[in-house]
Amino acid sequence: MEAVIRKLSELDPVWVYCAVASIAYLENVFPPFPSDLVIVAAGSIAGFGRVQFASILLAATAGSTLGFVTMYKVGDWFGASILAKGRMRFLPTAQVHVVESWFRRYGYWIITANRFLTGTRAVVSLFAGMSELPLGRTTLLSFVSALAWNFILVFAGKKLGENWRDIGVYLDAYGEAITGLLLVAVLFFVARKMLKSRTPRP
Repeated sequence: MEAVIRKLSELDPVWVYCAVASIAYLENVFPPFPSDLVIVAAGSIAGFGRVQFASILLAATAGSTLGFVTMYKVGDWFGASILAKGRMRFLPTAQVHVVESWFRRYGYWIITANRFLTGTRAVVSLFAGMSELPLGRTTLLSFVSALAWNFILVFAGKKLGENWRDIGVYLDAYGEAITGLLLVAVLFFVARKMLKSRTPRP
């Protein structure tokens, strides 16, 4: 991370924007990737006046949205074959269909909160595509979600300046808490669904 930030601070502003957009994109396609911390660091560079706050925000949001759409299309195009080949061994096929039904029911709310659900972003976009939610509305909501989250990161980096690393501790704690809560919630709903399916009907 230190090497990445040093390199960013040495780049021409245009290349900083390209790097931020690329890193935000990769985080959606090849998780886990420390894009949040890089965006915070880019915000600190904006605080020194080397790059524009709005440009960093738009670059990060564009990369995040494009990454979301990429994984959406992967789920849309290859979701059925992924299931057929049993690639999701951690989640039985029957439960995958349960998750898909959740997305058809609550998908827009999940997508709106997507960027704040650190650790599950690629999974959310993948299931959004598998659930065949409308691409236009899905893209718009993912853009709004990314814009809100990235604004917080860039603003924090700008305010912290050289102390941008301090926010990494809070991001780690936040990520662990959110991931833990999501895992508990998913396990609870899956277990309840399985128990209901095993209960003999009169």
